[in-house]
Amino acid sequence: MRLAIFSDIHGNLPSLEEALADLKKKKIDAYFFLGDVVNYGPWSNECVELIENLENSFKVMGNHEEYYLKKRCDTKNHLTQKFFNFCINDFQKFDLIKKYKKEIFFEKIKFTHSLDNKYIYEDTVVKINENTVIGHSHNQFKKKVNNFWIINPGSLGQNRKEINRMEYAILNTKSLDVEFMSKTYNVNKLLNKMHSACYPKECIDYYLKKIK
Repeated sequence: MRLAIFSDIHGNLPSLEEALADLKKKKIDAYFFLGDVVNYGPWSNECVELIENLENSFKVMGNHEEYYLKKRCDTKNHLTQKFFNFCINDFQKFDLIKKYKKEIFFEKIKFTHSLDNKYIYEDTVVKINENTVIGHSHNQFKKKVNNFWIINPGSLGQNRKEINRMEYAILNTKSLDVEFMSKTYNVNKLLNKMHSACYPKECIDYYLKKIK
């Protein structure tokens, strides 16, 4: 099977819509979302609703869905707190995100948001006992660990290095071959919406500093 793998959309509807439009040109059997659909961007409700209505879509819960369900952001990061306090006020789709799974096993592959709530990068030392697909670190990579593969599709909606770059992956579950997708997109729609929604200046500046 060929799976489209997304993670860390973070309320960025334009990047999600563009990725799904691109995938119409490819044969995809199912869609996997690895968490953090919400927060930061101005379209958390719309992103949650869009992926809910996709046929053959599977959803994993990320730490930001957990924050929303608790209505409390546990991180000590000041900027993350500021985004959370602003964005949660307009969120309505709690009934949908509470159905997200902590992990999903599919075709002998484990799909989860993170391992032990840690940020995993290509050079991070980890132990895995099955082929594993994760998100959370916003870094796109594939590496072999103990004869198993660990794969991260990158961030679709909030690339930490280039905010105007969207990343996701297409996974062949039989061969475990991965096609990493990475492209720049017009980020102005996102920024304009943040301005019109009166986001805190500190939040908007964070995005502006990461445009390449």
